[in-house]
Amino acid sequence: MKKFPKWAIAIIIVLVCLLSIASCYKKTYNSLVSADENLEAAWAEVQNQYQRRLDLIPNLVSTVKAAASHESDVFTQVAEARSKAGGQINLSDEILNDPEAFARYQEVQDQLGSSLQRLLAVSENYPELKANENFLALQDQLEGSENRITVARQRFNESAKVYNKIVRAFPSNIIANMSGFEKKSYFTASAQAQTAPKVEF
Repeated sequence: MKKFPKWAIAIIIVLVCLLSIASCYKKTYNSLVSADENLEAAWAEVQNQYQRRLDLIPNLVSTVKAAASHESDVFTQVAEARSKAGGQINLSDEILNDPEAFARYQEVQDQLGSSLQRLLAVSENYPELKANENFLALQDQLEGSENRITVARQRFNESAKVYNKIVRAFPSNIIANMSGFEKKSYFTASAQAQTAPKVEF
């Protein structure tokens, strides 16, 4: 039986090693791409739900204005918060790669949510408004939007967790760094949620 030369065995071993490395790189890269796509889909859903809330605000404000016209400071706050958020809804996906921009985006959305809570608190002082069918329907839709936003943010955070785990774990972190995949930020609770509310009876 004829023996293989040593150089041929060495070439076969090198080729097997190269194929193994290429296969590992391909598998890891594809899992990074998949996790990134899931994250971008979750991000798009967050933006979609913020847009839904933004679209409800003008109708809600005009309904409350009709019954509570002297509450102009609240309407101004809502209008300013909506204006800030309006420029922030359809941002590029690059915001996901910039933690500071992501934090600013979250802050603007939290400010809008706070101003809407103030607007709804004003409505408590007007019994005729609380009986208005349009207002009640808009209030229900806004509450539904807030719930959808919460769910979308939670799903985004779950997708970000999966993605970040792949980006940071060894050896996939080597491929992530070589390919430009970076850790993403999470949505966090607003600053107001960090302090316990005062309850007075």
